[in-house]
Amino acid sequence: MAIIQKRGKSYQYTVSHMRNGKSKPIRKGGFRTKKQARVAAAEIEVRLGKGVVPLLKPVPIDEYFDKWVKLYKAHLTQTTQKHYEYTFRAIRAHFQGKPLQEISRHDYQFFINEYGSNKSKESVEKLNSHIRACVKDAVEEQIIQNDFTRKAVLTWSTPAKKPNEKYLDYYESNTLLKEIWKVIHNSLTYSLLLLGITSGMRFAEMVGLTRNDFNFQNQTITINKTWGYMKRNPKGFGLTKNEHSNRTIKMDIKTMSHFKDLFDSTPTNSHELVFYSSSSKYKVISNSTANKQLKKILNKLGIEPITVHGLRHTHASTLLYKKVSIYYVSERLGHSDIETTLKEYAHLVKELREEDEKKTVELFNNMDIK
Repeated sequence: MAIIQKRGKSYQYTVSHMRNGKSKPIRKGGFRTKKQARVAAAEIEVRLGKGVVPLLKPVPIDEYFDKWVKLYKAHLTQTTQKHYEYTFRAIRAHFQGKPLQEISRHDYQFFINEYGSNKSKESVEKLNSHIRACVKDAVEEQIIQNDFTRKAVLTWSTPAKKPNEKYLDYYESNTLLKEIWKVIHNSLTYSLLLLGITSGMRFAEMVGLTRNDFNFQNQTITINKTWGYMKRNPKGFGLTKNEHSNRTIKMDIKTMSHFKDLFDSTPTNSHELVFYSSSSKYKVISNSTANKQLKKILNKLGIEPITVHGLRHTHASTLLYKKVSIYYVSERLGHSDIETTLKEYAHLVKELREEDEKKTVELFNNMDIK
C-alpha cells in the first residue's frame, strides 16, 4: 500500500519496493492533489506487479533524441542526417530540456501547432515521423509509459504544391523534349535536362554520373553514387539516398546516342564527371543554373515552369499515364518501397484506377451472354 504525504503545498507518494533483498522505495512528489498522487502511485504498483521497474529519473527529450539519432541513424547519408538535425533543433528550441516523462499529448500537440504555423505539410510530416519513432523506442525502453505522439493532428501553413504544379503532363513533356533536341548542342545544361526527363534521376544522381556509368552496348546507366552540389552535402562523391537508389536503368537509344557522341567530342576531367563545370564552385552544373535554363525554355514554349526535380515527377507521371506498372516505376525511380511511389503519385493512380473501373464495367456490359 502506497503512503501519501503532504510536502509543503504538494503531495508525494512512497511505494514499497525491494531490490536484491534491500528496501528501495520509489518516491515521487510535486502532485497538486492527494488524489493525483494516489492515482500515480497505483500505476507504479501495477507496473511493479508486472515486473516492470519504472525509470523516474528525468530524461530530457532533446538529449534522448540526440543519443537516439547517433545510435540508430548514423548509417544514413549526411544529407538525411541534416533533416534529423533540424528536428533536434526544433525540439530543443520548444521543449528546452523538458523530460520525456513530463510531456503530455496536449504538450506535443501544441508543439506541432506552433512548428507548423509557418511550415509546409512535408516538413511537419517529416518532423513528426522522426519524433514518433524516437518516442516509440522510449516506450519500449520503459522510460515512459505512453506514446504522447499518438493521434497527434498534423497542422501546417505553407500550402504544398498542387500535383499539376510539380510536373508536366504528357503533351507538355513531349513539347519540351522536342525543343530540347533542337537546342541540345548549345549547352551541356540541355543534356542534363534531357537526362532528367528521360531517366527520372534525382539531380544529385545526375551530377554524380561518370562516363563509366554509361553502358552503350546494353543501353543502360548505372546509378550508385551522388555528387555534393550544395553546402550541406559532403564534398565530392557521396552515397545515394537509400540502398534501393543503387540501380541500373534501361535508356532509350536516342538519349544514349547523344551522350556517346558527347563523350567522343568533348574532353574528360579528373573525375570523369559527365556534367563537369570548371567555373562552378562545386565543379558540376549547379541546380540554380539548370533551373534557370529550364524556366527559360518553358517560358518560351508557353508552359508553366517547373523545377529540374519536377522533371523526375514528369518522367514518372508519363510512365504511369502510358500504363507502365507502378512496381517498375518505383524501381526505376529508386524509391525505398512501393508505398513511397503510391503516396507521391496518388492523384495519378486514382485517375488510372477510375479509368480501369470504367473499362471493367464496359467489358462485362459488352460481353455476349446469350
